[in-house]
Amino acid sequence: MTAPVELAQVWRGDFLECVHMGHAVVCNAQGEVIKAWGDPELVVLPRSSSKMIQALPLVESGAADAAGLTSEHLALACASHNGADIHVRRVRAWLADLGLSDDDLRCGGHIPRDEAEAKCIICGSGHPEQVHNNCSGKHAGFLTLTKYLGAGPEYVDADHPVQTAVRDAFEEVTGEDSPGFAIDGCSAPNFASSLKGMARAMAWFATASETDARGRAAVRLRQAMVAHPELVAGEGRACTELMRAMSGKVALKTGAEAYFGAILPEQGLGVALKMVDGQTRGAESAIASILVELGALDAGHPTAQRFINAPIPNCRGIVAANVRSGAAFL
Repeated sequence: MTAPVELAQVWRGDFLECVHMGHAVVCNAQGEVIKAWGDPELVVLPRSSSKMIQALPLVESGAADAAGLTSEHLALACASHNGADIHVRRVRAWLADLGLSDDDLRCGGHIPRDEAEAKCIICGSGHPEQVHNNCSGKHAGFLTLTKYLGAGPEYVDADHPVQTAVRDAFEEVTGEDSPGFAIDGCSAPNFASSLKGMARAMAWFATASETDARGRAAVRLRQAMVAHPELVAGEGRACTELMRAMSGKVALKTGAEAYFGAILPEQGLGVALKMVDGQTRGAESAIASILVELGALDAGHPTAQRFINAPIPNCRGIVAANVRSGAAFL
């Protein structure tokens, strides 16, 4: 196993205070490694960075069209959203169109990241609903496919037709037999693969054509993500802001514990990134640095600098430290 490399640093004044180590790989659609930092063969759970793959059966099966889903629905199916009104309102309407309710979701509820929506909950009932879960769009997609297949309500069970379809898609696009799965924060199975496999999958999305149902599904999903970056994450989030900075040329998706996946159609490449310490600040800096290296992101763009050289303010709002590119990019 190749050791992780330094992908981000934290400086406080003139002192190097912290380093964030990680692994990253860039692949083409044939699975060839174009560039790597650390160990491309590292097997890890991609968490929410795999949501585009999990949404493939929804679209390729015909379920999305049968339910009249738009590109906004598809963006939400790939989202780890803030739980803002723009997200929650759309998921509620989606469920209503299916003749379903919050009780049919299996993702659980949590206080949303969005401050306005969180305040409404805290000052109101005090109890978030499942639609506030950052994965509720993905789960609405699972329910749409469940209804289309006429399958049972426990769609997060690993042997449910929805999840067997997800696994089949996951193994095909990664080019690997998954060694297994673990239960994600939203209760759905999350299948493991190597970083190389996930980068290959992202490159497959980047180069997918409309010659077959799966390819058409991939094109629709990546286009939905870049058309609606505000639905994929939310204001201030790296996925949303970096997709905007790249003018919709790259689809980007974060995952828990500092994972990132990136789809680069113009270059025909895919990226998979995992930080060892699970720290989002290091992952955001590293993915922005990689996108700059690949020519997809302008290093001088204010949004690029916001994440590559992220300010860390103290309690008085004074910038006391900064995240910077790690030695691997210097």
